Amino acid sequence: MIYLQLFWAFFISNILGYGGGPPSIPLIQNEVVDHYQWMSMKEFGEVLAVGNALPSPIATKLAGYIGYQVAGVPGATVALLATVAPTAIAMILLLQFINLFRNAPQVKAMTQSVRPVVTVLLGTMTYQFLLGAVEGIGWIQTGILTVASYLLLETWKVHPAFVIVAAMAYGFIFIG
Repeated sequence: MIYLQLFWAFFISNILGYGGGPPSIPLIQNEVVDHYQWMSMKEFGEVLAVGNALPSPIATKLAGYIGYQVAGVPGATVALLATVAPTAIAMILLLQFINLFRNAPQVKAMTQSVRPVVTVLLGTMTYQFLLGAVEGIGWIQTGILTVASYLLLETWKVHPAFVIVAAMAYGFIFIG
Protein backbone atom coordinates (compact mmCIF):
# COMPACT_ATOMS: atom_id res chain seq x y z
CA MET A 1 0.00 0.00 0.00
CA ILE A 2 2.86 2.40 0.79
CA TYR A 3 4.24 2.04 -2.74
CA LEU A 4 0.88 2.95 -4.23
CA GLN A 5 0.69 5.99 -1.94
CA LEU A 6 4.22 7.04 -2.92
CA PHE A 7 3.45 6.63 -6.59
CA TRP A 8 0.18 8.53 -6.34
CA ALA A 9 1.66 11.39 -4.27
CA PHE A 10 4.48 12.07 -6.71
CA PHE A 11 2.53 11.30 -9.88
CA ILE A 12 -0.27 13.73 -9.01
CA SER A 13 2.18 16.39 -7.84
CA ASN A 14 4.16 16.23 -11.06
CA ILE A 15 1.24 15.89 -13.44
CA LEU A 16 -0.42 18.97 -11.89
CA GLY A 17 2.87 20.88 -11.46
CA TYR A 18 2.67 22.53 -14.86
CA GLY A 19 6.17 23.35 -16.04
CA GLY A 20 7.95 21.14 -13.50
CA GLY A 21 10.38 22.34 -10.84
CA PRO A 22 9.03 25.21 -8.74
CA PRO A 23 5.34 24.63 -9.55
CA SER A 24 5.55 21.03 -8.34
CA ILE A 25 7.29 21.81 -5.03
CA PRO A 26 4.19 23.12 -3.18
CA LEU A 27 2.20 20.19 -4.53
CA ILE A 28 4.81 17.70 -3.31
CA GLN A 29 4.91 19.50 0.03
CA ASN A 30 1.14 19.22 0.34
CA GLU A 31 1.20 15.47 -0.30
CA VAL A 32 4.27 14.68 1.82
CA VAL A 33 3.64 16.99 4.78
CA ASP A 34 -0.10 17.60 4.93
CA HIS A 35 -1.74 14.59 3.33
CA TYR A 36 0.45 11.57 4.14
CA GLN A 37 2.44 13.19 6.99
CA TRP A 38 5.67 11.42 6.05
CA MET A 39 7.64 14.52 7.11
CA SER A 40 7.19 17.66 9.14
CA MET A 41 7.31 21.06 7.46
CA LYS A 42 10.75 21.63 9.00
CA GLU A 43 12.10 18.35 7.61
CA PHE A 44 10.65 19.12 4.19
CA GLY A 45 12.26 22.56 4.28
CA GLU A 46 15.64 21.05 5.11
CA VAL A 47 15.35 18.49 2.30
CA LEU A 48 14.30 21.24 -0.11
CA ALA A 49 17.24 23.45 0.90
CA VAL A 50 19.79 20.69 0.44
CA GLY A 51 18.12 19.54 -2.78
CA ASN A 52 18.29 23.06 -4.22
CA ALA A 53 22.00 23.18 -3.56
CA LEU A 54 22.60 20.06 -5.66
CA PRO A 55 22.53 19.85 -9.46
CA SER A 56 19.66 18.25 -11.41
CA PRO A 57 15.89 18.77 -11.27
CA ILE A 58 14.49 19.37 -7.79
CA ALA A 59 11.46 17.11 -8.19
CA THR A 60 13.57 14.01 -8.83
CA LYS A 61 15.83 14.78 -5.86
CA LEU A 62 12.82 15.20 -3.58
CA ALA A 63 11.24 12.01 -4.91
CA GLY A 64 14.40 9.97 -4.45
CA TYR A 65 15.06 11.18 -0.93
CA ILE A 66 11.49 11.07 0.34
CA GLY A 67 10.81 7.73 -1.32
CA TYR A 68 13.92 6.29 0.32
CA GLN A 69 12.98 7.69 3.73
CA VAL A 70 9.48 6.25 3.50
CA ALA A 71 10.15 2.82 1.95
CA GLY A 72 13.86 2.32 1.26
CA VAL A 73 15.28 1.66 -2.21
CA PRO A 74 12.00 0.32 -3.64
CA GLY A 75 10.24 3.45 -2.35
CA ALA A 76 12.82 5.70 -3.99
CA THR A 77 12.42 3.79 -7.25
CA VAL A 78 8.62 4.08 -7.17
CA ALA A 79 8.72 7.80 -6.30
CA LEU A 80 11.25 8.53 -9.07
CA LEU A 81 9.19 6.58 -11.59
CA ALA A 82 6.07 8.49 -10.57
CA THR A 83 7.96 11.78 -10.90
CA VAL A 84 9.23 11.19 -14.44
CA ALA A 85 6.16 9.28 -15.70
CA PRO A 86 3.95 12.33 -16.38
CA THR A 87 6.65 13.96 -18.49
CA ALA A 88 7.49 10.74 -20.30
CA ILE A 89 3.82 10.09 -21.08
CA ALA A 90 3.30 13.66 -22.23
CA MET A 91 6.40 13.58 -24.42
CA ILE A 92 5.36 10.35 -26.09
CA LEU A 93 1.69 11.18 -26.59
CA LEU A 94 1.65 14.93 -27.05
CA LEU A 95 4.92 15.86 -28.76
CA GLN A 96 3.31 16.17 -32.18
CA PHE A 97 0.50 18.37 -30.88
CA ILE A 98 2.82 20.62 -28.89
CA ASN A 99 4.70 21.67 -32.01
CA LEU A 100 1.49 22.04 -33.97
CA PHE A 101 -0.23 24.38 -31.48
CA ARG A 102 2.79 26.00 -29.82
CA ASN A 103 2.02 29.45 -31.19
CA ALA A 104 -1.75 29.29 -30.73
CA PRO A 105 -3.13 32.20 -28.67
CA GLN A 106 -5.06 29.81 -26.42
CA VAL A 107 -1.88 27.95 -25.46
CA LYS A 108 -0.04 31.20 -24.78
CA ALA A 109 -2.97 32.45 -22.68
CA MET A 110 -3.01 29.21 -20.70
CA THR A 111 0.70 29.54 -19.98
CA GLN A 112 0.26 33.16 -18.87
CA SER A 113 -2.68 32.29 -16.62
CA VAL A 114 -0.74 29.56 -14.81
CA ARG A 115 2.05 31.89 -13.69
CA PRO A 116 0.04 33.78 -11.03
CA VAL A 117 -1.18 30.49 -9.56
CA VAL A 118 2.40 29.21 -9.29
CA THR A 119 3.45 32.51 -7.71
CA VAL A 120 0.73 32.22 -5.05
CA LEU A 121 1.64 28.58 -4.32
CA LEU A 122 5.33 29.44 -3.91
CA GLY A 123 4.47 32.48 -1.79
CA THR A 124 2.29 30.38 0.50
CA MET A 125 5.03 27.81 0.91
CA THR A 126 7.59 30.55 1.66
CA TYR A 127 5.29 32.01 4.30
CA GLN A 128 4.91 28.57 5.92
CA PHE A 129 8.70 28.16 5.97
CA LEU A 130 9.07 31.62 7.52
CA LEU A 131 6.60 30.78 10.29
CA GLY A 132 8.43 27.50 10.92
CA ALA A 133 11.78 29.30 11.09
CA VAL A 134 10.47 31.92 13.50
CA GLU A 135 8.93 29.22 15.67
CA GLY A 136 12.14 27.18 15.61
CA ILE A 137 14.86 29.81 16.01
CA GLY A 138 13.10 33.11 16.72
CA TRP A 139 12.71 36.44 14.93
CA ILE A 140 16.27 37.66 15.46
CA GLN A 141 18.02 34.62 14.00
CA THR A 142 15.48 34.42 11.16
CA GLY A 143 16.00 38.11 10.40
CA ILE A 144 19.79 37.77 10.39
CA LEU A 145 19.62 34.81 8.01
CA THR A 146 17.06 36.53 5.77
CA VAL A 147 19.00 39.79 5.44
CA ALA A 148 22.33 38.03 4.99
CA SER A 149 20.88 35.71 2.35
CA TYR A 150 19.32 38.61 0.49
CA LEU A 151 22.57 40.57 0.47
CA LEU A 152 24.62 37.57 -0.60
CA LEU A 153 22.23 36.60 -3.40
CA GLU A 154 21.11 39.97 -4.73
CA THR A 155 23.92 42.39 -3.93
CA TRP A 156 27.02 40.23 -4.19
CA LYS A 157 25.59 37.62 -6.58
CA VAL A 158 26.87 34.64 -4.58
CA HIS A 159 25.73 31.25 -5.91
CA PRO A 160 22.70 29.91 -3.97
CA ALA A 161 24.52 26.69 -3.07
CA PHE A 162 27.13 28.70 -1.15
CA VAL A 163 24.42 30.72 0.59
CA ILE A 164 22.69 27.51 1.70
CA VAL A 165 25.97 26.06 2.98
CA ALA A 166 26.73 29.32 4.81
CA ALA A 167 23.26 29.32 6.41
CA MET A 168 23.74 25.71 7.49
CA ALA A 169 27.13 26.60 9.01
CA TYR A 170 25.59 29.61 10.79
CA GLY A 171 22.88 27.39 12.19
CA PHE A 172 25.40 24.81 13.35
CA ILE A 173 27.66 27.38 15.03
CA PHE A 174 25.17 29.88 16.49
CA ILE A 175 21.89 28.02 16.85
CA GLY A 176 23.10 24.55 17.73
